[in-house]
Amino acid sequence: MTFRRRELLGLSLVAPIALSLKPALAADRADVSREVLLTWHKLILELVRHTATYVPPVAARAFAYIGVTGHEALATGNPALRSLAGQLTDLAPTPARGEGDFDEPCVLHGALTAAAQGLFANTGPTGQRSMEKMTAIMGRTAGEGVAGDVVDRSMAHGQAIAAHILAWSALDGGAVIENMGFPRDYTPGTRPQDWVPTNLIRLQQAPLLPGWGGTRAFAIPSAAALDAPPHPEYDETPGSDFHGFAQEVYDTGRGLTDEQKLIARFWSDDPMLTPTPAGHWISIVMQIADRDALPVEVISATLAKLGVAQADAFISCWSTKFKYNLLRPVTYIKRHIDPKWEPLLITPPFPEYTSGHSTQSGAASTVLTAAFGENFSFEDATHKDEGLPVRSFPSFAAAADEAAVSRLYGGIHFRFGNEAGLAQGRAVGAFAASLRTES
Repeated sequence: MTFRRRELLGLSLVAPIALSLKPALAADRADVSREVLLTWHKLILELVRHTATYVPPVAARAFAYIGVTGHEALATGNPALRSLAGQLTDLAPTPARGEGDFDEPCVLHGALTAAAQGLFANTGPTGQRSMEKMTAIMGRTAGEGVAGDVVDRSMAHGQAIAAHILAWSALDGGAVIENMGFPRDYTPGTRPQDWVPTNLIRLQQAPLLPGWGGTRAFAIPSAAALDAPPHPEYDETPGSDFHGFAQEVYDTGRGLTDEQKLIARFWSDDPMLTPTPAGHWISIVMQIADRDALPVEVISATLAKLGVAQADAFISCWSTKFKYNLLRPVTYIKRHIDPKWEPLLITPPFPEYTSGHSTQSGAASTVLTAAFGENFSFEDATHKDEGLPVRSFPSFAAAADEAAVSRLYGGIHFRFGNEAGLAQGRAVGAFAASLRTES
């Protein structure tokens, strides 16, 4: 599946998505449920890209709640599926179905509509209109050929599930993002190894979301329980281990091949330009779902576990980042190696250790390997419409490894930050992978 980037103008987000939908009367209801699930997730990817506060940790949080909502909506009507209530922190049992007939696509549509509207309440006017139009279009698709009372009952049940999930989300500490995630009052560190701003943007003179590590986790016991070990001892002496890691970033940046530059840009996944790193892995799952015609229950369970893993990965990673508060390679290199050096990519405004891209990729690859196998090959066309080529991978682990080393190529992480991030993420992902979604 190719996810075409379009400007948020009028129906631009909705019309091309809706054109691919099959008439409900010509398709099995399970196929319609599948279309509802994938189409809403496709819109969510675009909404993330166009909602200013949806920086990577916040976007991952939204993907987790959307994924859980979809799975819970299906689980209430399928005895073969197991709810995530009691498995995820503080998630109480979801509302049960009452008397009467229910239609699965309508339940799913009602749940995802309400969840999207709640999680993206702060998106712009055009995004709001896009959700409204998608609600109408998908409502007609899901409800075609279904008795009116069944549609109403099913939609109401889906909305009740979403309300339950949104009420749960409101208590996690990550629901309100002020000042674009940059604290107005921030006291910088005073040690020579402490993070300092790497640009002159006024808003970014404080780091992004320094308290995110305190957000309630989904499946891991706590952020601290999945902390990474200390980074190599800081040292400014030429020939020291730390200086050597910085020298590697510098030398790599000066001698980048075209392939390395491509890899750095392919995995950059910048907020506001893409659906963020978490959205990249969501996109991969959706492409696989299309290629292999996966059933809706498999897609929903995979998206739920993947979203949970990525959300927990960012919580754990951000806890580690602000525990160690380590400077970025560009700061060290300009101070101690070459004051005129610049990295290939723009350095993000928060501490280096551990790498967020690496952590969430390690978590994602662990969940997807558990779901599909160790040697599951796939192609990734996430950025095809931005002019980047389709990349092929022999496994999810290989893709995660490439995502991690891309940050070295980009000049924004030390190798040890990438490698520790992968290990941290894989430990986080094991908790999400162990969630039981089948009875």
